[in-house]
Parts: sequence; structure tokens; C-alpha cells
Amino acid sequence: MPKEIEGKLILTDESVAIVVARFNDLITNRLLDGSLDTLRRHGANDDNITVVRVPGSFELPLIADKLAHSGKYDAVICLGAVIQGQTTHHDYINHQVAAGLREASQKSGIPVTFGVLTCQSMEQAIDRAGGKVGNKGNEAALAAIEVMTTLKQLKAEGVLAD
Repeated sequence: MPKEIEGKLILTDESVAIVVARFNDLITNRLLDGSLDTLRRHGANDDNITVVRVPGSFELPLIADKLAHSGKYDAVICLGAVIQGQTTHHDYINHQVAAGLREASQKSGIPVTFGVLTCQSMEQAIDRAGGKVGNKGNEAALAAIEVMTTLKQLKAEGVLAD
């Protein structure tokens, strides 16, 4: 039987930063509530959670990168909502945010999760921020927990250096 390493969904003393965009705050506040609820349900202590607000989704990568490189956090959860308008502006934002968050995670070695909604309408965003499709803030927090604990296990197994 091969050895299997899989993240656990239980937090102990890990520190998490949540970066949340203020633009479309009707949606992003719901995403934040979902992330906070998930972290707490999985054992996080409020003293180990820092919420940082930024103007919009475009600003998420810079702040996420700085937090991930700070050495103070085990994961960074990024929450935003980019809703398609009548121009292609959303395409430019979405691509740059996704690339920036991926880069922040890869370069820091810290999970930086993508909880940014990229919807065609406000209705779709509401559905994904606690509506009939669930809450993507919950999902971003779960991904952060699982990747954090997987990295911890890989270090304990000697697969990764500290």
C-alpha cells in the first residue's frame, strides 16, 4: 500500500490572513463571513486571524504577496468580486488578479487562495456568496486549511525543508 499524505481540516495554532476587497462589499462581506465561519468551525482562534481590507480585487495580489512573505501567516485567503459590466474591463482585472495570487503563493511557499468571484451578474455573485450555489468564501478557507495542513505533513515527513 503506498503512503498517502492528505491535508486535515483541523487547525491548531495556525495564523491566517484574509484580504478582502471593499468594492462590491455587498458580496465580499458575505464571502468574509463565510471564510471566518469556516476557519472557526475548523479550530481557528480569532487571535490568529487578521482581516485586511483593500479597495478592490486588483489590489489583492500586492497585499497578499506582502502578507505571504511576512513570515507571520501560514495562509492568505483572498476575497473579491469582479462582476462583468458592459466593457471588457473585468477580463483584464480577472486575469491579473489570478496570475498575481498564483505568483504570490508560488514565490512565498504559503497558500494564497483564490476566493474571487468572476461573475456575469450581481445575481450570480449573490448565489455564490451564500446563496443557492453556496459560499465561495467557505471554499477558499477550506482550501487554505487543507493546503496548510498538507504542507505541515510534508515537512513532518521530511519531504519539505523547513
